[in-house]
Amino acid sequence: MGAFTVLQNHINGEWIASNATEFLEIINPATVETLGKVPLSSAREVDQAVQAAQQAFTTWRRVPAGDRIQYLFKLKVLLEEHLDDLAQTITMECGKTLAESKGELRRAIENVEVACGIPMMMQGYNSEDVARGIDEFMIRQPLGVVGIICPFNFPAMIPFWFMPYAIACGNTVILKPSEKVPLTLQKIVQLIEQTGLPAGVVNLVNGTKVVVDAMLDHPAVRAISFVGSTPIAKYVYSRAAANGKRAQCQGGAKNPVIVLSDADIATTTRIMADSAFGCAGQRCLAASVAITVGDAKQTFTEAIAEVATTRKVGYGLEDGIQMGAVITAGSKNRIERLIQQGVDQGATALVDGRQSKILGYEQGYFVRPTILQNVNPLGDLAKTEIFGPVLSLIHLESIDEAIALINQGQYGNMACLFTSSGAAARKFRYEAEAGNIGINIGVAAPMAQFPFSGWKDSFFGDLHGQGHHAVEFFTQTKVVIERWHDWTRQF
Repeated sequence: MGAFTVLQNHINGEWIASNATEFLEIINPATVETLGKVPLSSAREVDQAVQAAQQAFTTWRRVPAGDRIQYLFKLKVLLEEHLDDLAQTITMECGKTLAESKGELRRAIENVEVACGIPMMMQGYNSEDVARGIDEFMIRQPLGVVGIICPFNFPAMIPFWFMPYAIACGNTVILKPSEKVPLTLQKIVQLIEQTGLPAGVVNLVNGTKVVVDAMLDHPAVRAISFVGSTPIAKYVYSRAAANGKRAQCQGGAKNPVIVLSDADIATTTRIMADSAFGCAGQRCLAASVAITVGDAKQTFTEAIAEVATTRKVGYGLEDGIQMGAVITAGSKNRIERLIQQGVDQGATALVDGRQSKILGYEQGYFVRPTILQNVNPLGDLAKTEIFGPVLSLIHLESIDEAIALINQGQYGNMACLFTSSGAAARKFRYEAEAGNIGINIGVAAPMAQFPFSGWKDSFFGDLHGQGHHAVEFFTQTKVVIERWHDWTRQF
């Protein structure tokens, strides 16, 4: 990775070596190769970035929205031109397949495209003669400096749920990439530099909790966007709120999928395998629990077991690989420990992916697809986010029982149904308590013009990432009530 041997922070348009005394190694999870080192920056460095962003805001907010988005048009072109290189970087530091990395980048680019509509999306509204001779109107104005705290599993896509909308609305940004996968965002900020975006509008500070806390506590940071686990999402949301900041914090999930007996089993199995095992199960919309209803139990169980057994696992840069590694050795150990916990609580490992060794990558952090049959619906495993390629199977006798089980859960990120019945589909989408609903869809990921919804312990806040929600989050409304006397009448 050459220039990225020791990563730098990007503050006020310059790449600056951190004053950190501690560094973490960036590890390729498939090859266990060291790709570089990331500094654990200090609160002082966060303050430097915030001051630069605050200074930049005074002029950036005055740039017309139509001019601000010109930088996004340039960024879209650059992202397209460098898509292959960025995808390779994602695969090397994150572990997913090259096809998955390219798909992630397409989602990032999609958000840039939607954010280019800010001149229309940011419009307010007005009303004439609310009283005699008095007009009233509402306008949207940017907040100021905003912080974006990014997770490891989608190092390119998730920052783009927030960043393009924030800067298009006239805000300035502090990015905190995951310390596990900081290379991708480093390259993206280099591309942002090439657009000519004014110095200080987008800044990047590497680090861990010290950097996060400094962003949460800094009085000049007006808003925080976060994606990560539910315990950390709660922490970030609470601390941000205590400091008077608005926050949108995406948490964890335990995504259930109902398979009815009238579902097309072949199609359902293919889609479900991609959902449960794609990105090695390390995504907040991965299918975690399959609830079969009626006769679907035997046919679906046999089909999904076959697909799980034959899925090709390996280094994501190699041709034909369908699933890559999990992010760290600690993640691999945690996933395997949870599989054993499920077995200890009465489940059967119908397909067991533990202790996997991939030829040529024996030291890599690989867990093959795993299927746990007859998981206790009330047990710990049915409620725990595994965040790995593990699908739990539960069988119930009716769709009503299945929906009731879903609605008992603490999470509400996604819920899906496979069926050929329109009536069942309508019932499900009406009653299921989740923010993203899929009908014959395995990963109900909203397009960029829609909010990435989440309910219950899967989201803390009011406004989600993407689309109009992002515009509302990154702006504050100002209502103006005005009267103009007709002074000519006195002459």
